[in-house]
Amino acid sequence: MRGNMSITLRDKFFGCICGCHIGSSMGAAVEGMTWPQIDEKYGFVEDYLPYEHYENGWKREPGTTEDGVERQKLMITAIMEKGGRVTAEDVRAAWVKYANPNAGGWVSEPFEGTLLNMAKTGIPATDLGRYCDYAGLNSFSRACHAIGLINAGNIETAKEDILQVGQLYQTANSRGLKWACVTGVAIAAGTLPDASVDSVIGAIYDNCDADMVVKEIDKQLKKTAGCKDIIELRSYFDGVYNGFGMPYPFSYANEVVTKGVTIFKMVNGNTKEAILAGVNMGRDTDCVAAVAGGIAGALSGSASLPEKWITQLDYATSVNPHTNTRRTLRENADGLYEAFQNRLKKEKAYVELMTAE
Repeated sequence: MRGNMSITLRDKFFGCICGCHIGSSMGAAVEGMTWPQIDEKYGFVEDYLPYEHYENGWKREPGTTEDGVERQKLMITAIMEKGGRVTAEDVRAAWVKYANPNAGGWVSEPFEGTLLNMAKTGIPATDLGRYCDYAGLNSFSRACHAIGLINAGNIETAKEDILQVGQLYQTANSRGLKWACVTGVAIAAGTLPDASVDSVIGAIYDNCDADMVVKEIDKQLKKTAGCKDIIELRSYFDGVYNGFGMPYPFSYANEVVTKGVTIFKMVNGNTKEAILAGVNMGRDTDCVAAVAGGIAGALSGSASLPEKWITQLDYATSVNPHTNTRRTLRENADGLYEAFQNRLKKEKAYVELMTAE
C-alpha cells in the first residue's frame, strides 16, 4: 500500500517534532507509573497534566518539556547553525555554548551535567559516551529525531549520523546506539514521498542490527498483531518487560523502541493516536510516546493533532525558566526543514560541478 503523497515534507518535519515533543510532555506527568496506577489516578490520559520531577518542588506548567526534549533541542540548534548534517563535535559545541546552566536537576538528568562538564574539557566528543552509565539506556534513541530529519529520505546517512553523533551519550557499537538506529532510520524512511507504515518497518528490518534489534522487534510485532488498542497492547507487554533488579528499570532502549514501533504499527501511523497510546502504556511513558509519536509524525504529519496541544506546549515553553531554548514547535521544525533544504542545495551544486561537461 502506497503512502499519502499529499502530505508535504515540511509538514512531516512538523509532525515529527510535534509527535516527539507533545508525546514527551504529556507522558512526563505519568512517567514511571504502571498503567493500572495511571488508570486509577487519572483514567485514560488525553491531555497535558501539571507534574513535578526530581522532587525539587517545581510544579511544571502542563505541556512543559523534559530532559529528552531538552537534549534534542541542542541537536536542533547545532543543525540549524550548521545548515546541514552535524557531527558529535558540532553538537558538543552547541552543548557548551547553549546549554542552560540552570537546567541541572530541573530539566536534565544528573548524568548530563557530568557529560557537559567533560565536554568543556576539550576531550574528543566521541569519547564522552564513555562517561555515561549503562550502554543500553534510551537517552539517545528517544531524542535523536532531528538526526533522522536532517537525513530525510536518506536512510544510509541517517544511520551513519546516529552512530557517530550518538557517541556523545554512549560508546560506539553499544546496545543503546543500535536501538537508536531504529528511530533515525524510521524517521528518514517515513519522510519519503511514497512512504507507508509497512515501508517504514521494512526499512528498520533492512538497515538495523539483525541479531539484537530486528529479532526483538519482529517477535513483538508478530505477538501483538492481534491487539486492537492500547488496552490490549499494554496488558500483553506486562508479561514481557519489567526490569526488576536493574538500575533505570523502565528506561532501556530495547523496551522503549520496541513499544514505540508496535504502537506505530497498531495505530497505522496516526500521530495523535500514537502519542495517546504511548502516554497510557505505563512505565517510561514520555519516552515511548516520543518515539511512537515522532515516527508517526514523520510519516503522517500533523493533521491529526489538536491545535490546543500545540499552543499549550508553546506557552509552557515560553514560561519555562530552565529550557535550553524557547523556540516554538514550528520554529524548531522549520529550522530543521530550512537546514535540510540548504543541504540539498549544497549537494545539487556539488553534483552539477562534478558532472559539468
